[in-house]
Amino acid sequence: MKFIVSSSGLLKQLQQISGVINSNTVLPILEDFLFEIDKNKLTVVATDLETVMKIHMDIEAKDSGRVCIPAKILMDSLKNIPEQPLTFTIDKSFSVEITSDNGKYKVMGENPDNFPKEPAADDANSFEMSSSGLVTAINKTIFAVSSDDLRPAMTGVFFELDKKGLTFVATDAHRLVRYMRTDVSCPQKDSFIVPRKPLNLLKSALPDNSDVLKLSYNSNHLFVTHGGTELVCRLIDARFPDYKVVIPVDNPYKMTVNRGDFQNALRRVSIFSNKSTNQVALTITGSELQLAAQDVDFSFEGNERMVCQYDGEDLQIAFNAKFLIEMLNGAETTEVGMELSTPTKAGIIKPSEQSENEELLMLVMPLMLNN
Repeated sequence: MKFIVSSSGLLKQLQQISGVINSNTVLPILEDFLFEIDKNKLTVVATDLETVMKIHMDIEAKDSGRVCIPAKILMDSLKNIPEQPLTFTIDKSFSVEITSDNGKYKVMGENPDNFPKEPAADDANSFEMSSSGLVTAINKTIFAVSSDDLRPAMTGVFFELDKKGLTFVATDAHRLVRYMRTDVSCPQKDSFIVPRKPLNLLKSALPDNSDVLKLSYNSNHLFVTHGGTELVCRLIDARFPDYKVVIPVDNPYKMTVNRGDFQNALRRVSIFSNKSTNQVALTITGSELQLAAQDVDFSFEGNERMVCQYDGEDLQIAFNAKFLIEMLNGAETTEVGMELSTPTKAGIIKPSEQSENEELLMLVMPLMLNN
């Protein structure tokens, strides 16, 4: 079996799916790409048993066949070969010979029959959304996903489907992000949890533009298709916590502050905070916001003042500065609003303006003030 492919074209496609492959896998075959040639079409598959990614590209080939090629050595060699057509020749014992303009490289492939089968999209429901819509949703929620494996439901992003739109929720029990899009129409009310790894892979593989994605799901898997790239991932089999009861309905005190100034002040002051809690205390009086942090063990202390617009009673409340800084990244407006009530109730952060078909709400739990 023989085929000819552009070296840089192949590298670019393989880079999209190589993130699926784990370096310390139990099954050696999972360190390989599966190459499937069917006339002038090449399909390359990578999997870690939980997530499958595949790409399709045009090549020159007369025959059909399959082979598994070790991913690392193939990627390393392609990175160092300048743009040119490469000829792959595979013999009956799965030995792969790659011929370039001025070299020949041999690598031992593996039997493709040992490569895991991918899940089939049986009984799947489908809907469509824009590529940029999904990329934005992932960017705005993934940082709040929990890394605690003892709570599997929180280790992914919760997709809540509705005919009126699509809601994405992530929480690690200390903070929660809810991002809603109303420009997506799903076939029925439904919900599932998508793990962090496939979402990160999608974020880097999908373009941030108006291309249409097809998303299908059944009880166990999510299938995402964009042009010649496909991703299949196993869904998290757990019940997501009822996030609606956590969001406070009535937070009467409203503060508006310049997002960039607030973020920079938090970065400077949090240097002097306790490293285990990152606690920064906010004291809000009239149109002034004071930020204070201290680490008693080392006698570190940092204080700053800045202006804000505030409507409410004087308040002192403490938060984890690292969480606030990450959440302020998600709100891409010049100003952000914070809705507060008491020092022990969750604070809500919202961008000052929201686009017509999206809504972002972020919630952060306060820390105990150590006076």
